[in-house]
Amino acid sequence: MGIAAAATMLFGVTACSTGTGTSGEEAAPAESITIDYLHRLPDGEGMTKVADIIAEWNTAHPGVQVTATKFDGKAAEMLTKLKADVKAGSVSCLAQLGYAEVPTMYTEGMLENVTDVAKDYVGNFSAGAVALMTVNGETVGLPQDTGPLVYYYNAAEFERLGLTVPTTADELAAATTAAAAAGKYAVAFQPDEAQYWLSGQTAAAGAAWFQAKDGKWSVDVSDAGTAKVASFWQGLIDSKSTLVANRWGDEFKQALVDQTLIGTIGAAWEAPLLAGDMAGSANEGQWAVVELPTFGATQMTGPDGGSGVAVMKGCAHPAEAMEFNNWFNTQIDPLVSQGLVVAAKGAMTTPDAIKSFYGGQDVFSVLAAANESLSPDFIYIPGFPAINGDMVKAADAAGQGTAPVSDIFAAAEKSAIAALESAGLPVAK
Repeated sequence: MGIAAAATMLFGVTACSTGTGTSGEEAAPAESITIDYLHRLPDGEGMTKVADIIAEWNTAHPGVQVTATKFDGKAAEMLTKLKADVKAGSVSCLAQLGYAEVPTMYTEGMLENVTDVAKDYVGNFSAGAVALMTVNGETVGLPQDTGPLVYYYNAAEFERLGLTVPTTADELAAATTAAAAAGKYAVAFQPDEAQYWLSGQTAAAGAAWFQAKDGKWSVDVSDAGTAKVASFWQGLIDSKSTLVANRWGDEFKQALVDQTLIGTIGAAWEAPLLAGDMAGSANEGQWAVVELPTFGATQMTGPDGGSGVAVMKGCAHPAEAMEFNNWFNTQIDPLVSQGLVVAAKGAMTTPDAIKSFYGGQDVFSVLAAANESLSPDFIYIPGFPAINGDMVKAADAAGQGTAPVSDIFAAAEKSAIAALESAGLPVAK
C-alpha cells in the first residue's frame, strides 16, 4: 500500500482534499478582503474586548479586514454550525476549536491544510500546543490557549504542617500521606475529570496513547507512564490518603473552603476558578502554584483543555487568515484578560486579583513555564470526546474502591478503539 493510499484510509476525506494552494504564493490582494472569525471567548466585563483587539489589526491592515462573531451556544452546537456552513460554502475562514475537536473535524474534511503557511508562525507557540493543532503531519491552524496540568497548594497550611512542596510524584505521595495523618488532603481524586485530567497526567509521565502509523491508528495505554499514574492513585485511594470528590461538585469546593483540601492537581485555567471557589475565605493570600511534580524522568506536563484557531475548509484567503491568526494569538495581555493561559511564547502579566489570592505570586510565569514543558507527543484521536462516559464510570468505581484504577485506562483504550471503528477509521490490532 502506498503512502498516499494509506493516508487516505487513515484520515478519511481530508486526505483527499488537501493541497489547497496555501503555499503563501498568492499575489497580494489588490482590494480589501474580509476574514471572518467565529469564537467562543467570554468577552466579559473588565476584559479587553475581542472587537477592540481586532480593531487594532484592521487599522494597521486596510487590505485584510477581520470581522469577529461570538458564538454563544454550546461547543457541540458550534461544531454542528461549522459543518453545515462548510457544506453550504458559507463558513467563517477561522474558528475556535477545542484541541480534542480538531482531529474529528480534520477527519470529516472540515479543515484546511495550512502547513506551508504555518511554518512561519509555529515557533511563536508552545510546541506541545502546536502538536495539538496538527493531524497526520498537517497543521490546520494555530493554538490559542492551553491547559497544562500544574499543582496548586495552600502554602500556609504546608508550612504549618511542615510539608515540603513536592517536585516528584513520589514526593507528592509522601506529602499526601503526611497531610492525611493531620486530617488534611494534599490531593483530590476527581472522577468527573477523569478523561482529560488523568490522560494529561499520563502524558506528563511520557505516555503517547495514540499514534498514526502504517496507515492505521494505534491505541496503547500499556506504557510505563500510564502504569505509574495508575499506581500513584491506587496507592492513595487504598490508603484513604486522598479526597475523592468530583471537581465540579459541592464537596470539592467545600473541602477547599474549610481547608480540608490543601492541594490539587489542576489545569492552568483553574487558577482563577480556584480563587473564585475560595473567595472570601481564610484561604485568600495563602495558596501558590508550582509546575506539576514529575511523573516521569523529566519535567513535563500534559494537556487538560485549551483551544486553537483553525482554518476552515473553503476559506478563500488562508494565507491572510493565518497571518491574522498568528497576530491575534500573540496578543498576550489582551488574551490573558479574557481568562486565557495563552499558547504563545512570552511573558504573561498576572492579573492583580489572581496575584492577590496567590499571596503576591507571579502565577502566570509558572503557567508559562508549564506551557514550555507540555508534552509534544500526546495527541488526541478523532472521536476522543466520546470516550468520556466510560472513563468517568470506571473512575467512579475506582474512587469508591469497587474497581482498580487501571480499569479507567482499560476503558479508555476499549472506548477509543470503538470510537475509531465507529468512524470507519482503520485501527492497528
